[in-house]
Amino acid sequence: MNKIFSILFLVIFTTSIFAQTEKVNFNKKFKKEYDGKCIVEVNKTKELLIIMLAITDYGLGNDDMFEQRGDYYQRVLEQFKPFKNEPIIKKMDSLMNITPINYVFFIANSVSYNFNKKGKLIPDKYFIFPGNSLAGVKISENPIKTYKTEIEDFAKKTNFEQFFKNENDFYNSLTNDYKKYANIEGQWKWLDSNFNTKMNAYIVSISALIYGLNFNAGFEENNFKMAYLSLPPVEIKGNEIETTSINSRASFTEIDHNFVAFPSEKYEKEINSALKDREKWVNTKMEGTQYYPTALNVFNEYITFGVFVLYAEEMYKKDPKLVEYINNDVVNTMVNSRGFIKMKEFNEELKRLRKENMDKKIDNLYPELLKWCAGQ
Repeated sequence: MNKIFSILFLVIFTTSIFAQTEKVNFNKKFKKEYDGKCIVEVNKTKELLIIMLAITDYGLGNDDMFEQRGDYYQRVLEQFKPFKNEPIIKKMDSLMNITPINYVFFIANSVSYNFNKKGKLIPDKYFIFPGNSLAGVKISENPIKTYKTEIEDFAKKTNFEQFFKNENDFYNSLTNDYKKYANIEGQWKWLDSNFNTKMNAYIVSISALIYGLNFNAGFEENNFKMAYLSLPPVEIKGNEIETTSINSRASFTEIDHNFVAFPSEKYEKEINSALKDREKWVNTKMEGTQYYPTALNVFNEYITFGVFVLYAEEMYKKDPKLVEYINNDVVNTMVNSRGFIKMKEFNEELKRLRKENMDKKIDNLYPELLKWCAGQ
């Protein structure tokens, strides 16, 4: 087990927004099909790629990266681990050893190819090359295209198609639980109501093999905004309200990147000035903070989790103990696990501003919030 990689992935992928508009094709047909919808799915191409990455030596050695508990993981190992020495698996292993960011290049681009009835990968009409730049690392060719033949051969050799069919009931249970407990549409409605930004659609792609590897990809093309989220399944705990609240943070703090980013860009100059003293805001000695090299990166992470606290306080106001738990959990995670050392103070100021300006969009709280940041 390698905790360092767990922290690194949490930091990178919870803040990722791909926005290469030339890499998607949101034409009239696409907009008509997806507008107003929240699709929750287990994507076949993505599931194959996660399985392949999970059986690499790198994946097998990092249970903070891949979920290695449960019967599904054991079924995956039983069918696919005997093929871990295949050349394509060795290649994936070497790529992740170069940089774990290569994981997200495979997974983010999985939506760009679909299996046909003959087991061949066919390019998607709408998602062309959706993930090509992350944390300063850029690639020039879609890795699914690069290794298309090898991936197809691996799927055929391991009888992946039959495995995927056999797991259909399990996959359906994952999507049904997500629809029941994650409240994506409720989060979407709240964010649309409280920000000037409006999203047109969401795709939530889940896998039982995802552990600490969440990410969000936001796209805007042809006056259509869509968010693609790669997330683990929901975790059932306590009653329905507790389960919903516990699982909301993972999805919400991905979704709201698509909302907080736009006002942050507008006030980037003020953010750079207010957070110029980096060591006041992050513990620079903590692993992972190096992936937030700019004041804008740091502020966006603070505001992302701060807005989640606002959401939780309003959604669960009838359960003060739950609200207190969520507040404390956010602060503890951000300060002690991730190095964002002023999360408690930031939250309190954001809550104060919200309480005094309930008639304003959250975008409009930025100037006063940044004045407070500058005074720290």
